[in-house]
Amino acid sequence: MEQVTFSLNDDYVELNQLLKLVGICDSGGAGKALVASGVVAVDGQSELRKTCKIRAGQTVRIGDIRIRVVAP
Repeated sequence: MEQVTFSLNDDYVELNQLLKLVGICDSGGAGKALVASGVVAVDGQSELRKTCKIRAGQTVRIGDIRIRVVAP
């Protein structure tokens, strides 16, 4: 499993933007499509809200990639 750490610069990042910022998707629109397909989980729960607010301390998982979101 690949581990990625994302350092948050604000209070939160939208899920579709997070997927773009870590390089999983080329655009926010592609991130929205990926979330809508049901393959993204936040803290172990399937997440279908494309602009779900992801905050420090949360973990996003897609396939074999785990993204840990941390405070700056």
